[in-house]
Amino acid sequence: MGKQETEKWEGETRVEIQKVTTKQIWPLISDFCSLHKWFPHVKTCYLLDGVPGQPGMIRYCGSTESPSEDIQWVTEKLLTMDTTKIGFSYEIVDNNVGFKTYVSTIRLESIDGLDGAGGCRIVWSFVADPVEGYTFEGLIGFIKFTAEQMAARLEQALHES
Repeated sequence: MGKQETEKWEGETRVEIQKVTTKQIWPLISDFCSLHKWFPHVKTCYLLDGVPGQPGMIRYCGSTESPSEDIQWVTEKLLTMDTTKIGFSYEIVDNNVGFKTYVSTIRLESIDGLDGAGGCRIVWSFVADPVEGYTFEGLIGFIKFTAEQMAARLEQALHES
């Protein structure tokens, strides 16, 4: 008998931040345990295991942003941290929100191809098994909304500093 293949969801969203460089944004998002500062639904994020900023570290992220006010949580493992390509990848290792497998990469790129004042782009890509409670389009929409909110919060933080 043949092995049945499971459908994988793959997606990507891109969000631009004007007049901000990758060098300005990178220190903010490269702190793997600062997710609660940038993601609208995350209320707490902290180190569970490992060395901060090093592949293998595990973070806990939690939220009560659901109609029932139950705590929704994920634990995520940092897979790569690439300061040259200005990005990182991680996977969900445990959760109570319906993910079976989820691997994501978030990276920054300059809009003008340089690291000038033309702005930067957040590129968020993922591969996942179908997620319980979501359609593919719903997950893409959620990620796009979250990336847009993240970009707005990052831009605001830079303008306030």
